[in-house]
Amino acid sequence: MKILALLLSLSLLVFTHELGHFCFARLFKTRVRRFYLFFNWKFSILKAKKFNGKWHFLFFNGETPEEWDEKNLAPEDQNNTLWGIGWIPLGGYCDIAGMIDETKSADDLESEPQPWEYRSKKAWQRLCIISGGVLVNFLSALLIYTCIFAHWGKDDLPLQNATLGYEYHELLLDEGFQNGDIICAIDGEEMTDIVKAQHKLLLDKPKVVTVKRHIEVSDSLGSRDSLAIVDIAMEHDLLTQIDPRDTNLLFTVRMPFVIKDFAPGSRAKKGGMEIGDSVVSINGQPAACFSEISALLSENKSNPVTMGFYRNGVFDTTVVNIDDNGKVGVYLEDFRNLFVCVHTDYNFFQALPVGISYGWNQLKTYVSSLRILFTKDGYKGLGGFGTLGGLFPQNWNWYSFWSITAFLALILAFMNVIPIPGLDGGHILFTLWEIITRRKPSDKFLEVAQTVGMILLLLLLVVANGNDILRIFK
Repeated sequence: MKILALLLSLSLLVFTHELGHFCFARLFKTRVRRFYLFFNWKFSILKAKKFNGKWHFLFFNGETPEEWDEKNLAPEDQNNTLWGIGWIPLGGYCDIAGMIDETKSADDLESEPQPWEYRSKKAWQRLCIISGGVLVNFLSALLIYTCIFAHWGKDDLPLQNATLGYEYHELLLDEGFQNGDIICAIDGEEMTDIVKAQHKLLLDKPKVVTVKRHIEVSDSLGSRDSLAIVDIAMEHDLLTQIDPRDTNLLFTVRMPFVIKDFAPGSRAKKGGMEIGDSVVSINGQPAACFSEISALLSENKSNPVTMGFYRNGVFDTTVVNIDDNGKVGVYLEDFRNLFVCVHTDYNFFQALPVGISYGWNQLKTYVSSLRILFTKDGYKGLGGFGTLGGLFPQNWNWYSFWSITAFLALILAFMNVIPIPGLDGGHILFTLWEIITRRKPSDKFLEVAQTVGMILLLLLLVVANGNDILRIFK
């Protein structure tokens, strides 16, 4: 399912990206010879082109018939694009006439520029054509986020409403955090949003983090739990300390072990447990949250344990046989049903500014986090198609699919404006240079730059996917 989700997501992103180039090209009367989803080395799954007043189709074809060539078509059909689907699902392309890109070199161009070619257009028009893909990807991301909020609304768990506190990354534990702490402020700024707190901790090099902490106090009346306010002095820049291969969040909500449903053959159900039971101990040892209970279950693999739980406010126990994986066959209740969350519904127009703001903040966070690549082991954080596939859940979920697709659209938009020849950013850079200096780079220079850029991109692709392979073996 992960592979299917990744393939569908990338197909949508590639199609919309190339469609951006296509629409601007046709807007400025530039001929687009071929538009392909996926690469078509040796043969195509589908080819389609309209000429002589009707559409013509070819399936699993290697050589395009000569009568399809624009030189053999009537003048009114020569501008028509050949649409195709290749068989290598690693991208796609839009073959714009008169443009040096991954599909052709300077030697492939006509000896004299034609009025319908890319190279014959004004510099500002070429800038629009080459920027069209990035623009459409960025706008697509904002539109998807808007539609997500309009359809599903927005659920926010305020930091203070996670009553059991949070589980912290070992880097934060080394800084002085304790599991169960609740963040109140970072460098004096009050924190209410979990995502914002994560970002500030990782990206802003905070000096002091204020937390609420449960401590045990002993006095003449005995021992009791008390709430204290603690300031934690941050000594390290977390972004430079964290392993780029580490996918764990800096902190996660400590979830109570409340049963939502049972898996087929559930051992908990056979032991007499019911939906809604809240587990609080294993073999008499108190455990406040899922992570603690899960650890105790793992310690008792293949053995029976006594599970203590509350049912309708009454404490009870039962014996459950743990399987070989330390599981009991239950699904846990969603956090939105356990903590006080803030849900907001929007119509499309209300969701529009929310989606734009959210998408822009996602992009800023992603760009800020890229400085980790310039640390000693930064390259190890690069990931290829395996890493992208790992973003999607195991089971199909439309909310997750669209959220991840929107995020990937932002990444694709940003990566394509990096001024590397071979990417849109390289073409944008050369076109801006022409606009500023009024000197146009030669076709031969553009061809060499394109070749160098493609070699760099291929090396990057090898490193990124090589990291994925190494992670599998590790």
